[in-house]
Amino acid sequence: MSQQSSASAPLSPAPPQRDPRRWWILAVLCSSLFVIVLDNTILNVAIPSITEQLDASTAQIQWTINAYTLVLSGLLITAGGLSDRLGRKRALLLGLLVFGVGSAIGAFAGSPEVLIGARALMGVGAAFLMPGTLAVLVRTFDNEERPKAIGIWAAVSSVGMALGPVLGGFLLDHFWWGVTFLINVPVAVVGLIAMGALLRESKDPANARPDLIGALLCTVSVVALVWAVISVPGQGWLDPETLGAGLLGLAGATVFVRWELRAPDPMLDMTMFKNPKFRGAVFGGILSAFGMAGSLFLLTQDLQFLRGYAPLEAGAQLTPMAVGVLISSILISPRVVKKLGIGKGVALGVTCSAAGLLTVALAPDDGYLVLAAGLLLLGGGAGISGPLVANALMSSIPPERASTGSGVNNTLQELGSGLGVGVLGAVLVAAFSQNLPGGLGGAAAESFPAAVAAAGDDSGLLAQVRDSFADSLTISQLIGAAAVLLGGWLAGALLLRADRADRARAAAREAEAAVSGSGRADGAADDRPV
Repeated sequence: MSQQSSASAPLSPAPPQRDPRRWWILAVLCSSLFVIVLDNTILNVAIPSITEQLDASTAQIQWTINAYTLVLSGLLITAGGLSDRLGRKRALLLGLLVFGVGSAIGAFAGSPEVLIGARALMGVGAAFLMPGTLAVLVRTFDNEERPKAIGIWAAVSSVGMALGPVLGGFLLDHFWWGVTFLINVPVAVVGLIAMGALLRESKDPANARPDLIGALLCTVSVVALVWAVISVPGQGWLDPETLGAGLLGLAGATVFVRWELRAPDPMLDMTMFKNPKFRGAVFGGILSAFGMAGSLFLLTQDLQFLRGYAPLEAGAQLTPMAVGVLISSILISPRVVKKLGIGKGVALGVTCSAAGLLTVALAPDDGYLVLAAGLLLLGGGAGISGPLVANALMSSIPPERASTGSGVNNTLQELGSGLGVGVLGAVLVAAFSQNLPGGLGGAAAESFPAAVAAAGDDSGLLAQVRDSFADSLTISQLIGAAAVLLGGWLAGALLLRADRADRARAAAREAEAAVSGSGRADGAADDRPV
């Protein structure tokens, strides 16, 4: 009888086996991600050397920096969609190969034009790499280990961004400027070998046709929008070029959305935006990038113009922020999500970041301890909220669209970063022009160096210019802190509501399963021989 009963009981599904190579896979993915984000900032310290040795104009230098950002941002969603359709492993290998080739060309470029082309080629490779790293990570780790893995992924991204100027300065002290490109090549070679050996191919089983029209519309609209936001600090919001690019981007985005809603095989499933968890994650990602990029933009000016640090020294002073991100992403964020959930965890993270921005804004000019504490708190808050936002976004989309979702996440972060610099930069300029002493206006209000040059040798006027700039920085930082706090709380509220809805659905499924199981047990009991 016991054998009959045992045979009639439903078998529990075996728990999924964890890939024993999963941490090696994460190491390969993170090393590729590290060089991608490193190239966003490492080139800045090499600008004087490149300008001198390649006889580059200011416009050519700007294109050298922006070519990478524009191409990367413009292709992220398109590359993510192609990765889902054609295979994520294939896309990662292609991206790493193109990125490595572009880096090698850039290292030995003999003219500004070749260097600009190399940076654009690197952007193409990075666009295929970035969405794939997060998509493969999500498919490699189960629900229990995924928050920790995403925390490590986010920490590597933030630390790579922060270490760019420091590493670039160290390399330029010992080698020529091309080494800032050349260091990517061995990483690409090792990554190609390791990815080929470790990764399994995965793609959307629907095997839909590529949405070429959607890809074109998406690329044009995102490139135009990114061009508009990165033009704001130098040209202003009302510059015809900035306005034209912004209007083109908005028009392109409108046409793109209308096309995707009607396309038979859309590149981007617009129904994802109906999910409150996806909307909250998108909003939280934009605000997180807004706060980090905007604060870095203001901080570098504070450290160099007011505190007198050289560019390399200023980069080193930001180390506490990188340490905060590293510790909280890996050690604190996974614990927070277990205890508080995603919504409350994001609210906690942005509160810490806003408190850090407030501390930095009010830190005295003659000491570093308070500033370091603020930077540590700022990075710690970002390290808590960033991985939670990424986890929420990736868990709110179908697994077969993982690369597309990751591409959306990365694209919006690029836009958020540009908006952070543009909006807070505009606030800084407006406040500075109002705070300047009488007689200094016009071109002098555009930047601190311009105002110093206009003040000449008048020590009293120079002191007033310095005080005006310090007050303007404080105002901008306080506005940034308020925006991060309020926006982050709103994102946290959206995610909290989504959390509760998920728990309610899970409880309903458990209750239904319990009722079904009870019914089967009663039926089995009735069938037992008397």
